Amino acid sequence: MLETDKEFAGSIPENYDRYMVPLIFAPYAADIAQRALAFSPHVVLETAAGSGVVTRALAPGLPQGASYTATDLNQPMLDYAASKQPPDIRIKWHQADALALPFENATFDLVCCQFGAMFFPDRPTGYREARRVLKPGGHFLFSVWDRIEENVFADDVTNALATIFPDDPPRFLARTPHGYHDTALIRRELEDAGFSHVEIDTRAEQSRASSPRLPAVAYCQGTVLRNEIEARGGKLEAATDYAASVIANRHGSGEIAAKIQAHVITAMA
Repeated sequence: MLETDKEFAGSIPENYDRYMVPLIFAPYAADIAQRALAFSPHVVLETAAGSGVVTRALAPGLPQGASYTATDLNQPMLDYAASKQPPDIRIKWHQADALALPFENATFDLVCCQFGAMFFPDRPTGYREARRVLKPGGHFLFSVWDRIEENVFADDVTNALATIFPDDPPRFLARTPHGYHDTALIRRELEDAGFSHVEIDTRAEQSRASSPRLPAVAYCQGTVLRNEIEARGGKLEAATDYAASVIANRHGSGEIAAKIQAHVITAMA
């Protein structure tokens, strides 16, 4: 992962929430919320909360006396998430690094993290921090994307941009969001961090869009891929249009759907 892979700023948070969330994140957020609530947690920490899709799905199901701390390293994303969350005195927003959590040992019943671990520059340290702040018997629940070939629209966009920039193709999607998919490695790193009862569920969903342009806009303008396109001197709209044409040629010009796939991991402290 490059340092620039963490720069979710400018218009990216709004475009991320507007386009990426319904395209790929919403179904997994509902699944994470259902799994989390099955543990009946009262004190919850969310790391890498992003634009707040899991917070919005999970918080309403918690009991009245629960507390929910939503954190993210990226302040613009956290600000956007807070602005979209209905008023709820149980929720606290806190900028925090998942690799150096500012919380006491054994504080939380549950730590959850949807599609954030791929961005940790040192995942074993992040896992040790999650375990440190969990109460004995608490659960760490998180998800990561499977390899890019199992996530069709992301692969389509990556291949399209490689045609536009053959000498220096933008590889953000393959490098970071889809770069941590080895389940044996995930299990080993969790066990090395002190977790037990590690369960990994590989879950396929359908990514649906009203037109081919929607996933093109989502990936090209709602992720750090935008920065990579602009850094190469590319015109953002032209790159988006070309990606949309590639998706249309493969999937059709009307409503489209394609496979997405992720690993959902549960581990016990």
